[in-house]
Amino acid sequence: MDDFLVGVRLRPTAQADDYRVGELELHVGDLVFVETPIEQVMGEVRRPRREIPETKRDRAYPRVVRLASDDEARAYRERLEREERAVATCQRVARGRGLMMKVVDVEIHPVARRATVYFNAEERIDFRDLVRDLARELRSRVEMRQIGARDTTKVLDGIGPCGRQLCCTAHLRRFDPISVKMAKAQDMPLTDNRLLGNCGRLKCCLLYEFSTYEELRSRLPRVNSPCQANCGTSGCMTGKVRSIRVLKQSVVVGFPDGTQAEVPIDQVTWEGRAHIKPQLES
Repeated sequence: MDDFLVGVRLRPTAQADDYRVGELELHVGDLVFVETPIEQVMGEVRRPRREIPETKRDRAYPRVVRLASDDEARAYRERLEREERAVATCQRVARGRGLMMKVVDVEIHPVARRATVYFNAEERIDFRDLVRDLARELRSRVEMRQIGARDTTKVLDGIGPCGRQLCCTAHLRRFDPISVKMAKAQDMPLTDNRLLGNCGRLKCCLLYEFSTYEELRSRLPRVNSPCQANCGTSGCMTGKVRSIRVLKQSVVVGFPDGTQAEVPIDQVTWEGRAHIKPQLES
């Protein structure tokens, strides 16, 4: 029996993961039970059935167990509606206590009388009294879980300035550290607010091309390095590197007579190259 892969998400705010399935005919929107390390959990099919790539056939994917029954599907959708109402309820109660926090999501356990409230806050929150209020409102034991600005944006989703769905919601599985160094390496102005994502932190996409910029920059001389530029019929002229063009792989050379010229890197020599003799005093 051939196995296939389908994408199933276990929460409306989560990304779909791959699960192995046999001959069971599944379609996007179907509700199914899947294996997890703890128990079987219901989720929604978000990616249609497809063949397992040859390079991944030996991978131990969790399996789809079965389709949900009509009654189970109805209970699942009712629970999602209760969770949506619970978000508004929790936010109202928190606001009533004067707590500066944003309730992002509420997860209600399908069997146990337990609810997990995910929230974001800039400062530390004393929510002991809030938990008692919420337990009374939700009629469940309540667990509070604080998440960061990036995780909050990932849950809430949105459209980035590029016009596409936010990367954190669409495909990112983890948040790598993003630093100002990455912006500097790509010659981006550090005072530009466009460097910030919807979460108010440096954009995750600054990481995507950082390694390429570093590699290209490593081929270029440093600014103010003495150099010689091939000026065609005028021969080689001595000067200093005034600025660099990373993507164009060229440098702007300033000459002693006050003129400047942009020169391709293959027409420039400078100290530091093994085949170039130390030259040009400041």
